[in-house]
Amino acid sequence: MTPEDRFPGPEHPHSGPRHQPDLDVLPYGTYYEPEPATGYQGAPYDAETYSGYGGARYLEQHWPVDGQGHGHTVHAQGTGTDHGPVDQSAVFSHQGQGPGDYEDAYETAGYEGGYDAQDHPGYEPTLPDQPSPALQLADRDDPPTIELGPPLPDPAAPTYPYPAPGPGEPPGPVYVVGDVHGYLDELRAELHHQGLIDADGHWSADRARIWFLGDFTDRGPDGIGVIDLVMQLAAEAAAAGGYCRALMGNHELLFLGAHKYGDEPVQSTAGTASFLAAWRLNGGQQNDLDRLEAHHISWLSRLPAIGLEDGHLLLHSDTTAYLEYGESIPDVNDAVHGVLADGGVDEWWDCFRRFTKRFAFRGDAGPTAVHELLDTYGGSRIVHGHSPIPYLTGAVHADDGQPPHIPGPYVYADDLAVAMDGGVTMEGRLLVARLPI
Repeated sequence: MTPEDRFPGPEHPHSGPRHQPDLDVLPYGTYYEPEPATGYQGAPYDAETYSGYGGARYLEQHWPVDGQGHGHTVHAQGTGTDHGPVDQSAVFSHQGQGPGDYEDAYETAGYEGGYDAQDHPGYEPTLPDQPSPALQLADRDDPPTIELGPPLPDPAAPTYPYPAPGPGEPPGPVYVVGDVHGYLDELRAELHHQGLIDADGHWSADRARIWFLGDFTDRGPDGIGVIDLVMQLAAEAAAAGGYCRALMGNHELLFLGAHKYGDEPVQSTAGTASFLAAWRLNGGQQNDLDRLEAHHISWLSRLPAIGLEDGHLLLHSDTTAYLEYGESIPDVNDAVHGVLADGGVDEWWDCFRRFTKRFAFRGDAGPTAVHELLDTYGGSRIVHGHSPIPYLTGAVHADDGQPPHIPGPYVYADDLAVAMDGGVTMEGRLLVARLPI
């Protein structure tokens, strides 16, 4: 089983069950374990002890093993398996499962070769209860939005969206942040550990450049708090002469779609589904949707899908689906923004599903896929999130019941790809790393 994002409606409902790829086959990579952080500009770091493992503690409170805890109910219309759709009024209930079952409940077949949806015995059709309406914000005024920097006319050239370095002064270092998924405390701890924020959570990295690789919300307890922190750091970094930017992940598309379209049906070859059903099934937290405001929507909708920084091609998903949206970075970003601005529900759904694919850089064909993207968009190495490292390496299958050991980013595909999703939702680790690795 993998923790891939699951959504109603497999792409090939009549093709029969498919063989699950062998996740124990390693992609011939290595871990990067950096030296203990000393903080930006050599400032001494207060080496307090902290934990990057937060997934199980939160899950034990919400999915207790005694079966008496809160149910995780998903309203789905026409969801199905490889054998075909089920009743369109079906509701999947995730109840009484322990932390070990959590990722299985959110599995989706998003492999590069197609969608391999599997039956999930933890989900049983029940009668739907009253659905929660999507938050309606269309009539509110759009307050001022914190920008992440102006458009990049030449992605390959060094850019200084805020005060440029003085004569002889180099640009600040580049950091990347893996998938956060609502784990705000873990994010603050790791940013502080790297010397990028102070003890009060404010920018302390001068001219440093930070890129978040997407997936701020869902599964963890405080996705909106994560978004608020990133927006705050964007403003504070700008004032200090650095910058803080972010990519759009597939969970941003899903979250925005759940808000915009709610239970409106979307068409798939396996039947009818909805964004709201898929969002709930993929760990959507109602408290995030309830706190979503117009300035969050405006900011999220303008995030780029691809970035290029110091020769690193930055992506959220380890997929070649970006090639379907354009032959340059501006073309891809414009195409995705065009879908969000003018596309209908089915175009949004198609975009979400494309960027949910994964594992394109694994195995013997992985380096070829990486080169295809690098040759098209530039750069000498890909840095991505999306696919948790424990599933790339097979470390999740440990028999001793211990959390997966994630010492740092994972370098693979002939050293051409760096994976940054440390699996914080599965007791892994939230990763922040300085480039190059």
